[in-house]
Amino acid sequence: MSRKPKTLPVPIEADIQTLTHEGRGLTRIDGKTVFVDGALPGERVRLRYTRVQRRFDEAEVEEVLSASPDRIEPRCAHFGVCGGCALQHLHPEAQIRVKQASLEDVFERIGKVTPERWLDPLTAESWGYRRKARLGVRHVVKKGRTLVGFRERRNSFLADLRRCEVLHPLVGERLETLAATIDSLSIRDHVPQIEMAMGDGPCVLVFRVMQAPTPEDEARLLELGQREGFQIYLQDGGIDSIRPLPGQDIALSYSLPNHEVEIAFLPSDFTQVNLELNRRMVDQALALLDPGPDDSVLDLFSGLGNFTLPLARHAASVVGVEGDAGLVERARANAARNGLTNVQFHVADLQAELSTAAPWTQQRFTKALIDPPRSGAWEVLDWLPRLGVKRLVYVSCYPTTLARDADRLVNELGYRLRAAGVMDMFPHTSHVESMALFER
Repeated sequence: MSRKPKTLPVPIEADIQTLTHEGRGLTRIDGKTVFVDGALPGERVRLRYTRVQRRFDEAEVEEVLSASPDRIEPRCAHFGVCGGCALQHLHPEAQIRVKQASLEDVFERIGKVTPERWLDPLTAESWGYRRKARLGVRHVVKKGRTLVGFRERRNSFLADLRRCEVLHPLVGERLETLAATIDSLSIRDHVPQIEMAMGDGPCVLVFRVMQAPTPEDEARLLELGQREGFQIYLQDGGIDSIRPLPGQDIALSYSLPNHEVEIAFLPSDFTQVNLELNRRMVDQALALLDPGPDDSVLDLFSGLGNFTLPLARHAASVVGVEGDAGLVERARANAARNGLTNVQFHVADLQAELSTAAPWTQQRFTKALIDPPRSGAWEVLDWLPRLGVKRLVYVSCYPTTLARDADRLVNELGYRLRAAGVMDMFPHTSHVESMALFER
């Protein structure tokens, strides 16, 4: 016997109290928490329920009755439907305040620490900034065409996008062109994804193909690339299967001009999505760490050498440690490319128990930088004082694990949290990146 669908409450007026870490307004109605898409703190809205649960409800704004002074008109026509952005209706300066408040909250609540000073927020251009993205592709029979872009907010359907304001314009202004090209392919229904990768120069598009394209398909893709300025690659399996179409192979790279460093990378490699913010992030990290000619510096989760190589311009020696052997190989090549001989790279799983046999664990370091994934750096924290690290810069993409690790560093390992601040790597989203300075 099938259950009847749950009847949703009628629309109701409510005052929005705060903004959640996901960018939703929060209110309480009859003692029950309600998360409201599209609402801002201090607003009175008429909300429409979208989901009722035992512990909390979900809703969306039907009408703003009294608007926040920080509310602005979203630039993107698809905002509210597309899940790529959560905060376009909030003034950029207010977005930064929200992210700063989020960092302050987790430091106090989870880390039980407070920075001795707050760093000024790092910001850069907030539109057309994304040079790395994974776009979904799907032919929708009811619409009679293919869609290319991000998924809708809180469901698995692709949003019907005509353009994207946060992607680099080379791609963001050509979503319909990409979709039309895929529509013309014989393997139209077997292309689930396009990945874009850009540095300072050309844009590579990697088309994920679940069925081999015909010569005619490849010709259409090559024509797209020539007409629109893309380099076309295909991927028919794992990462190792990525290959350029004939004549499309290109060397991707980006520069860190303040440190006279150029970093080459493959389309599948991890690079920061926001190139200008990355440059400012590297500058700030080096300013905080202040490496000098007497310093030996350890860079954990070093990737392609984004921090390692600039550090090597200033320190006596630098050691980078990374879990991905391919990234380590390319980091070594980048060191040679930049004429840096005072840097070494090692492969090690930094989220497992470290072996004391690893040569770099036998060295002493005056300073360190760590840039871990969302899961944080818990497994390496105890090593830092053992290796002699007196000053540490922690670059974080997830404030909750930064706060957890700060608790350990400060309250158990004897470091002081000297400074911390947010970085707006992903404007118009609720994603919070941050940087912290520790000393002992």
